[in-house]
Amino acid sequence: MNKLLDRLLSGLFLMGQIIVHILQGKIYRNNTMEQMAFVGPASLSIALITAVFVGMVFTIQVAREFIYFGATSAVGGVLAIALTRELAPVLTAVVLAGRVGSAFAAEIGTMKVTEQIDALQILKTDPVDYLVTPRVMACCLMLPILTIVSLFMGMMGGLVIADSLYDISNTVFLDSIRNFLKPWDLIASMLKSLVFGIIIAVIGCNWGLTTTGGAKGVGQSTTAAVVISLITIFITNFILSWLMFQGTGSAVID
Repeated sequence: MNKLLDRLLSGLFLMGQIIVHILQGKIYRNNTMEQMAFVGPASLSIALITAVFVGMVFTIQVAREFIYFGATSAVGGVLAIALTRELAPVLTAVVLAGRVGSAFAAEIGTMKVTEQIDALQILKTDPVDYLVTPRVMACCLMLPILTIVSLFMGMMGGLVIADSLYDISNTVFLDSIRNFLKPWDLIASMLKSLVFGIIIAVIGCNWGLTTTGGAKGVGQSTTAAVVISLITIFITNFILSWLMFQGTGSAVID
């Protein structure tokens, strides 16, 4: 427990270092571009597959109930709100925590136990500038983009199911999305994605930098980084949702 608290505190300190270094313009552009390619295009297929099937399953679960209560015209809008506010940013972050966060922890952890981090310091290269900052920037830039693409694909999956299984016309479905979805929903989704990107990158990198114990330690750090990232994402999602959408009344009707 003490080790976990120490790592969480070191993660907060690491976040402060990253902010200061970015403001000072200490950015390795080649490393950043390489990490952006790893976080974004390399993760696109799994994010899209997840989004499509989530949209399809959500539509199957909701459409029959809405049709029964005579609310067919609300199916598309409810799907759009669910995907935009919660499902797209959270599930995309979960996918990246498993794929990207674990890779960050494993790669940097391996460098730590093989003393490559010490070699960088001997060469007067700051590991935070060279290893951590590019990964944090890549996650912050690419996760919102992946979320938008996932949102679109999730809606398309829902559209196909609504049309093919429940005879809800494309026009009714798309009109419902336009009526329900507001600009603030998209802004909130992007803000969530940005925060989740920071969480994934900082925790993955910090757990890598604090790895000890050789190969066994690398495995433990990788597993712990994913678990802590997921827990932090869910807790943060609750806090952000409470701040963004709290209160009574309808968030759909102006």
